[in-house]
Amino acid sequence: MKTIITFFRLLKTAFILARHDALIPAEYARNVPMFMRFVGWFSRLFAVRDRAKNPGERFARALETLGPAYIKVGQILATRSDMLDPEFTRGLSRLKDQVPAFSRDKAVELIEKEFGKPWKELFTTFSEPKAAASVAQVHKAALLDGSVVAVKILRPNIHTDMAKDMDVLRMAASLGEFFVPASRRLGPKLFVKTAARAVMLELDLRLEAAAASELSEAAEDTGLFRVPNIHWDFSSKNVLVLDWVDGTAFSSDELLTGPKIERPALAIKVIQSFLTCAFDYGVFHADMHEGNLIVDADGELVLIDFGILGRLSEAEQRFHAEILYGFLKRDYQRIAEIHFEAGYVPANHTVEDFASALRAVGEPIFGKTSDQVSMAKVLLQLFEITEIFDMQMQPQLIMLQKTMMQAEGVARRLDPAFDMWEASRPVVEASLRRELGAEGRIADFMTDLRRAQKTLRAMPDAADNVAALAKAWAAGEVDLSKPANNTKPRAVSKGVVWAAIVAVTTLAGVWAVGQL
Repeated sequence: MKTIITFFRLLKTAFILARHDALIPAEYARNVPMFMRFVGWFSRLFAVRDRAKNPGERFARALETLGPAYIKVGQILATRSDMLDPEFTRGLSRLKDQVPAFSRDKAVELIEKEFGKPWKELFTTFSEPKAAASVAQVHKAALLDGSVVAVKILRPNIHTDMAKDMDVLRMAASLGEFFVPASRRLGPKLFVKTAARAVMLELDLRLEAAAASELSEAAEDTGLFRVPNIHWDFSSKNVLVLDWVDGTAFSSDELLTGPKIERPALAIKVIQSFLTCAFDYGVFHADMHEGNLIVDADGELVLIDFGILGRLSEAEQRFHAEILYGFLKRDYQRIAEIHFEAGYVPANHTVEDFASALRAVGEPIFGKTSDQVSMAKVLLQLFEITEIFDMQMQPQLIMLQKTMMQAEGVARRLDPAFDMWEASRPVVEASLRRELGAEGRIADFMTDLRRAQKTLRAMPDAADNVAALAKAWAAGEVDLSKPANNTKPRAVSKGVVWAAIVAVTTLAGVWAVGQL
């Protein structure tokens, strides 16, 4: 029954897109195959007239009607004016922080239900909604001690609505893999699974508070950005209270015209703060669209909305820093070797062939600024290469790639001549000096030492087990020559057993010495 209901929701999704002339917009019909052109023509028979002229705005309004999960997709697309028609992304920009809000009265009702007391016992003032996003909205308020704060409140029924949206996206991903086999390599079902987990974590504001606290440590260490202070006593699962930030939102046109804003320097800060967090701390803000970035009166970059946090393991940090550094140095052989070492490329291919393919992508764009490079063409080439070399998309890295695209899109809007390579260089070089230099080697040695110690600590139990087995075997209670589960018999000599006993005993002795 749930599957049938989800299927009808999928049909509803297609119908809503058609009603907004957003399924295959008329403006782009000539760019699609004939069959899809026919689908677009047929869908427009159901379109309501006098919709917005901008196809991006029509698509955005359809996503707003569909729900929060769809809005998230639109927010990602809105940052890619270099890949999509700028007119289209301009229409999508309404999704960044202009989602329709629910009423102040409803917000007050939710707060009083959450804390079990009248709102005036928590705040002296509480404003109308200041900003609304896909899963929550923000009000400006003052605490009893006079502190000016931002109060973030989850949307009513958001948990139920989001679960329904994700069910539809799962079905769409499954149908896509079934009807378009070539899409399986990109792992749409795995991507939806990863996205669903991240989104559901976003629906607990206690976790967002913890994420903000974690990123604030990187902010303090690097000085590249700032995180608002959290008021833990006034925060819960459905409500988050943190310092109010006065400044200019990145989604505002004032950002592009304000005389006191140093846009090229700000663009560099956006990229470097993201890369530093990812490569040096293994944790990063994973939703860096323009609605989540502010420049304050001092010109400092401020990050807000920490509902989605990305993480990289130590190995992934190193691999991706080396890959980016390889492109900076045009060392395609090393980039290829890293892919093989990480297991991203199957061993039936050769490093040399993969290095040559990477060179074909890297050389045409090296040293060029963003306004000289079509990222759409670059990404198309990369996808073609990954298909040729049987590379599987890594679910744990999709979020990193998505956020890098967001950050680069934001930086490009600030500075059309933005040079991604030069902005990345200091961060990547510093990261590799630490990882591959003396400090990194010592850290690796200590990690290996801890692993060895953990293994040795397990030796006494292992020695007891082997000794018990040997005793039972010598007493005739166990016949090691008999097959298990009807497998072919295999003789086991006493020499092998005693050799095992001696080895375990020796290692146990080493462990014991280490404890002295």
